[in-house]
Amino acid sequence: MTITITAFERSPDCGRGMARDMRVRWALEEVGQPYEVRLVSFKAMKEPAHLALQPFGQIPTYEEDGLVLFETGAILLHIAERHAGLLPDDAHARARAITWMFAALNTVEPPTVDREVARYLEGDRVWYEERLPLIDERIRKRLGELAARLGDAEWLDGAFSAGDLLMVTVLRRLEGSGILDDYPTLSAYVARGQTRPAYKRAFAAQLAVFAAANSG
Repeated sequence: MTITITAFERSPDCGRGMARDMRVRWALEEVGQPYEVRLVSFKAMKEPAHLALQPFGQIPTYEEDGLVLFETGAILLHIAERHAGLLPDDAHARARAITWMFAALNTVEPPTVDREVARYLEGDRVWYEERLPLIDERIRKRLGELAARLGDAEWLDGAFSAGDLLMVTVLRRLEGSGILDDYPTLSAYVARGQTRPAYKRAFAAQLAVFAAANSG
């Protein structure tokens, strides 16, 4: 059966490829699996039909042959385990790639999300000016550690994997902040991810949704 994912009908990222369905699109493009997209409005995301698929009222969701998944990490792991191209064959290398998936989502992404929340939802609070530097310090600590581990390597652990896919999308959340510019090896790493044909196809597909929603 054809895979169906959900995505924003009108994404708040303005077509920049930041919404989390981008991660799933990219993964499916990497493994060469066709998929359909069901667009949902913010209102529909909070209604029973969508909540039955995603109890927290978010996107994306993944449906295939009666299976329903949510959370991008779980969806990507499922895709990577079922289709060649995102996890190594060697058992130890496979385990390390999965470790990097968890590191991207659990260690590197949280402070970047905190920064976005602070900027967009807390900017008018009296303590905002004091809090933002503390968040940036946490981000820089993680980026320094990640850059040290990456070194001059092309990818995190040998060949490109689902761990790199998630890490690149997480690091992209810092675009426009200027922080990533201070870590040239990480900036180059993100750029390498963005040059992959599968990334370009996924980005174009998500951008097309934004363009269609804002045409006319």
